[in-house]
Formats: sequence, structure tokens, C-alpha cells
Amino acid sequence: MKTLILLPFAFVALATAAFAAPPVKTVKSEKGEVLAGENGMTLYTFRNDKKGMSNCYDKCATNWPPLMADSNATEEGAYSLVTRKDGSKQWAKDGMPLYYWVKDTKEGDVTGDGVGGVWDVAKP
Repeated sequence: MKTLILLPFAFVALATAAFAAPPVKTVKSEKGEVLAGENGMTLYTFRNDKKGMSNCYDKCATNWPPLMADSNATEEGAYSLVTRKDGSKQWAKDGMPLYYWVKDTKEGDVTGDGVGGVWDVAKP
């Protein structure tokens, strides 16, 4: 009987944990190991951002889609959440918002590194 009572609580704890961790992993690239989203695509940081604040909107965000966070996401370790102008949440590492580059086409691509002198691959 005790098992049946605790089972719903265990399920809630597991479901919550699934949303807690940032959706990133490390992949190999010609630049060494880099951070990537769950889809394997490289993540980047923007030098015009400030810690805890994104400055990439409109056309910038079209070319550099933000790594968006689920509404249930919680900060963990070096990974934090940045609130965008529209109130949505974006993942950041060490306070710097994370982005994809639309011209990367496969896992390990790092074609966005150095673009415009303001984009850098995110390192683990």
C-alpha cells in the first residue's frame, strides 16, 4: 500500500528532473570540443551580449536562433536563464546567452565561429 501512495510522488519528481537540466551536450569539432544543443548543433555566444542579457533580436535572432528554455526549466551549475524582451526564456552558460547558427548543417559544424568578429563557439 505504501508503494502505491509514493508512486505518484516519484513520477512527479522524475518529470520535474527531466526539465531541470539544460538541453546541452559536448560534441567534437575542428575547434575541439564544443557545446551543442540536444540536436547536436553547435552553440555560440555573442560578444555584443552582456551577462544575463541578450542583444540578439529580429534579423539577428533569425540567423542566430536562441537556445530557448522550456517554461519549467531551472538553472543548474554554469547554466542560467535569460529573460528575452518578449518574456520567453533562453539558456545561457556563465551568464552568456547561447545561440545556434543557421548555416551549420550537421553535428560538429562550427561555421559560425568568428562571424563578424563577434560570434564564438561555446566551450564546455
